[in-house]
Amino acid sequence: MSSIVNIKNMVCPRCITAVEHIFDQLDLEVNSIQLGRVELKSNSLNQDQISVLDFQLEKQGFARIDDGKSKLLEQIKTLIIDMIHHQDHSNFNVNWSTFLSEKLDYEYHYLSTLFSSVAGITLEQFIIRQKVEKVKEYLIYNQLSIKEIAYKLGYSSVAHLSSQFKKTTGMTPTVFKTDRSSNLRKPLDSIL
Repeated sequence: MSSIVNIKNMVCPRCITAVEHIFDQLDLEVNSIQLGRVELKSNSLNQDQISVLDFQLEKQGFARIDDGKSKLLEQIKTLIIDMIHHQDHSNFNVNWSTFLSEKLDYEYHYLSTLFSSVAGITLEQFIIRQKVEKVKEYLIYNQLSIKEIAYKLGYSSVAHLSSQFKKTTGMTPTVFKTDRSSNLRKPLDSIL
């Protein structure tokens, strides 16, 4: 019988490696580790193991999640971050309401309302901010044109991408690309 440990702030493959290292150090056997989630081989942890695990996770910028709403919020964030930042974008056209509802087995309205009430911004704003961070990454690496970036991330046009980018960052993608002092990217887990 296995048990699940939900972990906050796991946003990238390096986070998985860091969490895996923590569980190895504590001799806690795992079946699998995914973004935001560790499946343990044993049924449960005792209180001493939980205390040490919480301490070790916190030292690395993570946190174990206990309550249901926080778990669901982290699952929403993890799915969005994974889809935007860690999937191949050959033609990124996601219907977010369908995607999240199917993945989490909740109605989108409930997910959206929960997200807004806990995170303080709408789910749509969170998605836009994550996409803008991905646009920043593409612009910094200078391997794609703005038109190609717009296509890759599912924007209807360059104008739509530029509008969202400027509204979020205060500058156009072109200014961001040319002004190296403005190339400030945010850690994915701190975008709210």
